[in-house]
Amino acid sequence: MAFAATLARMNRRFACALLLCASCVGASYAQSASYRIATEGTYPPWSFKDAQGNLQGWDVDIANALCEKMKAKCEIISQDWDGIIPGLVARKFDIIIASMAITDQRKQKVDFSDKYKDTISRFVAKKGAPADVSPTALKGKTIGVQRGSIQAGFLSQNYKDSDLKFYDTPQAAELDLVAGRVDYIFGNMVTYFVGFLKTPEAASFAFVGPEMKGGLLGDGNGIAVRKGDTALLEKINAALAAIRADGTYDRITAKYFPFKLM
Repeated sequence: MAFAATLARMNRRFACALLLCASCVGASYAQSASYRIATEGTYPPWSFKDAQGNLQGWDVDIANALCEKMKAKCEIISQDWDGIIPGLVARKFDIIIASMAITDQRKQKVDFSDKYKDTISRFVAKKGAPADVSPTALKGKTIGVQRGSIQAGFLSQNYKDSDLKFYDTPQAAELDLVAGRVDYIFGNMVTYFVGFLKTPEAASFAFVGPEMKGGLLGDGNGIAVRKGDTALLEKINAALAAIRADGTYDRITAKYFPFKLM
């Protein structure tokens, strides 16, 4: 009888230990978040695919750094720009890290993190083109711009007397500028500076007109999540603050640019 009682006590203790272990595993699993992150993938140096088809670029490195700080498992995927906000809303992914400008129009559809870089837009044209790039000066001129970008919205609103051509990627607009099919292109100044204007094909082209930002051109860039996803937004903002404080943000930026982005 004594042996049976002892055995029963041991079995109860073993069962309790199993329950406690399962509880710990469950808690650990719950703390290990998993997110799908969308970026564009055709916008060097921010995001692009290397020769092996792997996503690379500043936004990709920032995404990985944020996931490390959040202790989250993340899958980064490429998504066409036109479908990137609809895809987020439709829950195809959880986060957009794609140098997206913060605008009032986009705020109606998504929530943004704290600003994680500035955006300046500029025109590019043949060297020697007049410095005046006002809507009146560019009346009748052909301007290339990426479809769905803040620059496209700005031109559509303000350059109604110009011939606007919309492209799926910035590179397609650049090719048409070189070929003479457009007179100007309009887009992200930093992208042009480290990309197109460094190529041999761009030897005859340069920035024209002033640096432009604000209003329809946005108030810097933010990371987008679905409306009302406050918990995730707080995690992202905390991780952003952490990578700026420990130097990770500056190290990633220095890998791609000879200047600061904020």
